[in-house]
Amino acid sequence: MDKSWMTIKNRLSKEYRNGVNSFVDFAVTNLGSDDQIRCPCLKCMNVERHFSIVVAFHLIQNGIAPSYKTWVHHGETIPMNQQFVSNESRQPSGESVGGGVAVDEQENQDDLERLVNDYYAAAIMNDEELDELPDNVETENVRNFDKLMKDAHQELYPGCKFTLLSFVIKLLHVKVLNKWSNKSFDALLGLLKELLPTSDQDIPGNIYEAKKFLRDLGLGYVPIHACKNDCALFWKENADLEKCPVCEEPRYKLDDGKGKKIPHKILRYFPLTPRLQRFYMSSKTCTDMRWHKEKRVDDGVLRHPADGKAWKHFDRHYPEFARDARNVRLGLATDGFNPFGNMSNSYSLWPVIVMPYNLPPWKCMKQPYSIMSLLIPGPIAPGRDIDVYLRPLIEELKELWERGAVTYDASTEQTFRMRVAVMWTINDFPAYGNLSGWTTKGYLACPICNEHASSQRLRSKLGYVGARRWLPKDHPWRRSRLFDGKVDHRERPIDLTGEQILQQMSKGTYKPFGKHPSNKRKRGDPILNWTKKSIFFELPYWEKLLLRHNLDVMHIEKNICEALLGILLSIDGKNKDTEKARQDLEDMRIRLALHLKRCADGSFEKPSASYTLSPEERHGFYEFLKSIKYPDGYAANISRCVSTKGDKLTGLKSHDCHVLLQRLLPIGMRGYLLKDICITLTELGNFFQEICSKTLRVEDLEKLQDRIVLILCKMEKIFPPAFFDVMVHLAIHLPHEAMLGGPVQYRWMYPIERLLGTLKGFVTNRAYPEGSISEAYIVKEP
Repeated sequence: MDKSWMTIKNRLSKEYRNGVNSFVDFAVTNLGSDDQIRCPCLKCMNVERHFSIVVAFHLIQNGIAPSYKTWVHHGETIPMNQQFVSNESRQPSGESVGGGVAVDEQENQDDLERLVNDYYAAAIMNDEELDELPDNVETENVRNFDKLMKDAHQELYPGCKFTLLSFVIKLLHVKVLNKWSNKSFDALLGLLKELLPTSDQDIPGNIYEAKKFLRDLGLGYVPIHACKNDCALFWKENADLEKCPVCEEPRYKLDDGKGKKIPHKILRYFPLTPRLQRFYMSSKTCTDMRWHKEKRVDDGVLRHPADGKAWKHFDRHYPEFARDARNVRLGLATDGFNPFGNMSNSYSLWPVIVMPYNLPPWKCMKQPYSIMSLLIPGPIAPGRDIDVYLRPLIEELKELWERGAVTYDASTEQTFRMRVAVMWTINDFPAYGNLSGWTTKGYLACPICNEHASSQRLRSKLGYVGARRWLPKDHPWRRSRLFDGKVDHRERPIDLTGEQILQQMSKGTYKPFGKHPSNKRKRGDPILNWTKKSIFFELPYWEKLLLRHNLDVMHIEKNICEALLGILLSIDGKNKDTEKARQDLEDMRIRLALHLKRCADGSFEKPSASYTLSPEERHGFYEFLKSIKYPDGYAANISRCVSTKGDKLTGLKSHDCHVLLQRLLPIGMRGYLLKDICITLTELGNFFQEICSKTLRVEDLEKLQDRIVLILCKMEKIFPPAFFDVMVHLAIHLPHEAMLGGPVQYRWMYPIERLLGTLKGFVTNRAYPEGSISEAYIVKEP
């Protein structure tokens, strides 16, 4: 038996792997069974037993004990002149085991060493075509692995608790968190090289050398050039073009043939597959990725997206995908933000974030488990052209659905084919239109009501009234003319399937992507509110989903709260009870007491309404807000939004509106408004309290659906039609979406906005914010 392979250092070489295969075949043949056998790797040391495929993997990952020259545990005969000491269990530190090798037990193995081991071991197991790779690729992988393992063990100086690898990574983390410039970081590295008793060749000399550690760990991104008009990417078949294939604009800002070519725009693409595979490389998270199936309690209570109808509907349509709990279900979110924090400077960056829903509630949607897959450059928002930038991600998602990726599972020490599906998107309402292709403006602004949306032209805007359509057919309010001067016997809108939506899209023709001035929409195109066929429909399963795009409860709450505060407190610029709103009432011949009254001098007087507070009452409400004390962590100090004079309310954040609408507004308005109005505000606050609960029941959501219809009908009898924009109308769809997708905590923008705030903090070079964010993000990833 040839055992020369045991001394080969390149464990990725063909000779070493062939030797491993011959060893496993020898053991199985001599032991007469393919059951678990002893593993002679440097970690197991012939103590642990595994299946043969796991033993082969361990020998490639960890190497074989060099002194185990006689394979006595695997059927080889012991020579008479050679003695052997057998050990059935792990020995104390320093004692010999297996073939007489001294091993020191390390109870607390360094996390970075485990990361290096797992990454390169998984790279071997995940590579289906390793035998076809040239030898120089294998040698490079082994060289990187050996160097990283050396750095993961090498102390900065004798007795130091930091290894070289942990020191560099932690130093990069400190740089990102404290926004050090590259120049100051290079200066610090230069000082440390002189200060520490380590050779100059060990500690990196600059930021570039430090980041090479991260690239060797498999982290990084792919820069892809884009047309300045958002027409196309210079990617794949367009990678070598010098001009945009659509508008023929030049690819580069400056190209004189001498200096460096500078592209107009660069899309940063962070490959998704290796980042998802990392969840299974770590023993800390791979079991959590199966929580949704193995540990989730199915008792009819909605606690997780897996409890919703949409998830279960997907499982019924794709049972093969659902059979393996390790297949990944993702939510995809995107939103624009100004990286400079100065709203007067118009600049909009659009990161695309994905979140795995396999995780348990205490980890799902948290920042360490959210992945930035794309960073779409500014300064102008992509709008409907966002599909151009989503192309690399969609291509990867299609590959992960159809073929999957061979992935190593650290908990079972086996490989499996990981498949991935996107369950839905999360975004505010304008981004909803960009991703879905349905314009969220105009008469048909509601994408769920679709062509059956209820809206009407008012004096100054469009009003989205008509909640009576959801009432029972025999309800007396349907016959009342107090709402808009008409009776309403219309049916409630029906929910369209993915097939019906595709049929609608196929009837229209759409202009090409891009913002070039010559790119104009042709008359008559498209039909309804469709502006494009969304790129998400290229995913084979997208049309089968029950919930493709989520309405964002966070922004709906904020808009409703601001609208209520504006009309109740008569806030300039936000008060929808204007003179034209009163003229709308006159046009509809309703609420005669609120019609404008002509004065003797020809001017008009606007009668006071029962839903508007007087100046003294407004002052009392502001004093109420200033007097409230909150438990720690419950809410921000809303009193900071009340002006020093106590006559203005400005600067409310989304969570401030969340607390105001649900808790403070119903209480603060008691004593100032009529009882019926106060009851309606209380019912509205209770509705959002229940819809935002962490646990929901389907029967409770069905009751909430009936309640929100009545609440909106009451509000239509109280406030003028101009109050009801599309954001107020969208509240009527929230209970149904909760039945489909589960609790809103997994489908709203709060965690995404927090992540955007973190990314905004990464900007150190204001001339290149995209580059600053990308470089800082890959440093923070480990």
